[in-house]
Amino acid sequence: MTRTRGSLHTEAWCRDADSGDGASVSDRTTKGASGVDIPRIFNISESAHRIHNPFTAEKLAMLGASLRMEPGTRVLDLGSGSGEMLCTWARDYGITGTGIDMSRLFSEQAKLRARELGVADRVTFVHGDAAGYVADETVGVAACVGATWIGGGVSGTIELLARSLRDGGIILIGEPYWLQLPPTEEVAQGCRARAISDFLLLPDLVASFGALNYDVVEMVLASQDSWDRYEAAKWLTMRRWLDANPDDDFAADVRAELTSSPERYARYGRDYLGWGVFALMAR
Repeated sequence: MTRTRGSLHTEAWCRDADSGDGASVSDRTTKGASGVDIPRIFNISESAHRIHNPFTAEKLAMLGASLRMEPGTRVLDLGSGSGEMLCTWARDYGITGTGIDMSRLFSEQAKLRARELGVADRVTFVHGDAAGYVADETVGVAACVGATWIGGGVSGTIELLARSLRDGGIILIGEPYWLQLPPTEEVAQGCRARAISDFLLLPDLVASFGALNYDVVEMVLASQDSWDRYEAAKWLTMRRWLDANPDDDFAADVRAELTSSPERYARYGRDYLGWGVFALMAR
């Protein structure tokens, strides 16, 4: 299967790290006490996001309802961001869960959200690297929604999630795909891919799950509106951060991202890049 890079809020960093661009990880990250964090640009640009993927609250609720989870179902979420999926599903569907995320900021926001929704006794959030994480108890749903770099790609992430899954459980994979093949590598890079081969067309992505011996039992796809909410919400956040932090050493990086991001998204991402969450069960 073609190697794909499913992360959204860390995809560019992972691509750069693989490319040997000479910048150290510490140059691009904000280190927490545990020594792990995501690049600072994402902690800034997505600091006001509750969902760090191109999903609205309505689509997240639709996904939860589509899984028909029984109250008490245990859910594992690798790359849990600010915890909106686990927190709202605990409130609405009675699940319990654990989320792991590299962002110290997002992990703290997740804990605050759990308290806000009154589900802090049902969900746990851990700040750390989810790569290689296996739950102590098997779960009914094991998810990696938009961060398949954790397992080195889709196949490796499915293998990792399966180690935490009970028999008959569901794996959730959130992954980009091409709405149409970019005509050039430059266009693909404008979509924050490294190359056209990073992503598949939707029919090929769905077929790839079958090739791994999994049935696709549900899917919920991003819309253009939900993509707009994910991308455009970053711009005001970055502008307000710049206004509040004009002398910060990182201000030039944020300015460069804000200057280029709206046009890049309108020119490339909006027409070429899709995203969805796919529910899988082993055959």
